Amino acid sequence: MDLASLRAEIDRLDEELLALFLRRMEIVEDIASYKIKNGLPVLHPAREQEVIAKARYRAGDEMGDYAEELFTSLMTLSRRLQEQLIENRSQ
Repeated sequence: MDLASLRAEIDRLDEELLALFLRRMEIVEDIASYKIKNGLPVLHPAREQEVIAKARYRAGDEMGDYAEELFTSLMTLSRRLQEQLIENRSQ
């Protein structure tokens, strides 16, 4: 496979990843609404660690560190969105 073909495959995967990310963030918005209604905090450390650890394990030894970094970033972005939504509703 040549470089152009490999890059085209990456571009296709990036489109799929973005669609999945956007769907994930829609669900995060629903979670924020639930937390607002039920007076729950944004941060749930045990849940975040569970998600990150599962991703690390599933990725295997070779990619575990990278999966952990990816999912740590996803957790951070999810928290930021929830915090923003909660702040906007309290104004």
